[in-house]
Amino acid sequence: MLEGILVVDMTQYLAGPTVTRLLAEQGADVVKIEQPPHGDPARTYAIHKDGRSGYHVQQNRGKRSLCVDFDTAAGREVLDRLLAKADVLVENYGPGVLERRGFGWSELHAKFPNLIMASVSGYGRDSAYKDKPAFDMIAQAMSGIMHMTGAPDGPPMPVGASIGDVGAGVHAAAGIGFALFHRERSGESQHIDISMVDALFHMHEISVQGPALTGMRWQPTRSGHQSKINSPMGVFKSPEGWIAVHVMQGQWARFCEAIGRADLEHDERFADLLGRQKNRHELNDLIADWMATFDTNAEVLDRLDHARIPSAPVLAPYEAVGHPYFESRRAIRHVPDPVLGEVAVPGNPIRLSAQPELDLVAAALGEHNDEVLAELGYEAADIEALSQAGVLVSKDV
Repeated sequence: MLEGILVVDMTQYLAGPTVTRLLAEQGADVVKIEQPPHGDPARTYAIHKDGRSGYHVQQNRGKRSLCVDFDTAAGREVLDRLLAKADVLVENYGPGVLERRGFGWSELHAKFPNLIMASVSGYGRDSAYKDKPAFDMIAQAMSGIMHMTGAPDGPPMPVGASIGDVGAGVHAAAGIGFALFHRERSGESQHIDISMVDALFHMHEISVQGPALTGMRWQPTRSGHQSKINSPMGVFKSPEGWIAVHVMQGQWARFCEAIGRADLEHDERFADLLGRQKNRHELNDLIADWMATFDTNAEVLDRLDHARIPSAPVLAPYEAVGHPYFESRRAIRHVPDPVLGEVAVPGNPIRLSAQPELDLVAAALGEHNDEVLAELGYEAADIEALSQAGVLVSKDV
């Protein structure tokens, strides 16, 4: 899909690498710029074996690694040559890091008018908080996501995944697609400015407009594992763990039949949504008692599935491996790695009918130094001299 599109990847950790991973999955030529001596800190982050991190493998498959010291004049010359050929630059450095080295948007746009640039940061490059550092948890707090997560009488809780990082990465990938399409039609390139806080904030479906429309008389609060807005909606203790159930008005009659309580359909306590909200604790107890009459989760889910009631078991992420749904969607990929062997990773969520699934491998640090510089017109002797000077660095993992 993106064959022939050259992407320069100046990212690290998660938010930025998510962007370029999605582009690599669509066939873009992604050259990952890493700084000596260790490259992307994710190379040794979290769970690793024999000097190789599974975190790095998952986020950087399919990218070519160019490890170059762009604090040197020679390193900046390498980058200039590469950017002159590139279609897209993606970066998620801290505030001012690239600007101090002459790689800010205004400088690059003047030199390379065809280049699209995407920046991913906590608060955005153009904001009152642009100079503040942030990680995923900080974005969850600032965006209001953390305020809405947790038990009603407990503290705000972070979500158990880096949704700020990944969400910002997905938004940036979409923005790049829009920008490439716009450049194709108009010849104009542009800067894409993605904030992790923004990416999370716009996920609120009612928590902003609800208070605004009611003059702040209604304000959203944490509801824990069962909703205050819709009922029945939540997570219920089941024979073998927990099951999520979400019933809207159109499913209410079928739900009553499914749990063997057809009488509840017209019970004045539960006949409409307002009543079910008001009496939700009583209704939730009835559902929990019903689930307790079964021996397995499968029996509960079969009954609900037969009635077309939206429901699912609460799975641990690792339970996706071998699960019929995730395997049928190729949502679990068993990818080869030269050091780790076969690694199970989440698959590409963007399914395009004409785009094949690519077999991608994560590169060793600086693995493609010689290859990339040769493409930029450097002679072998020049490449060796840059390596000897420490401008280029490579390792086996």
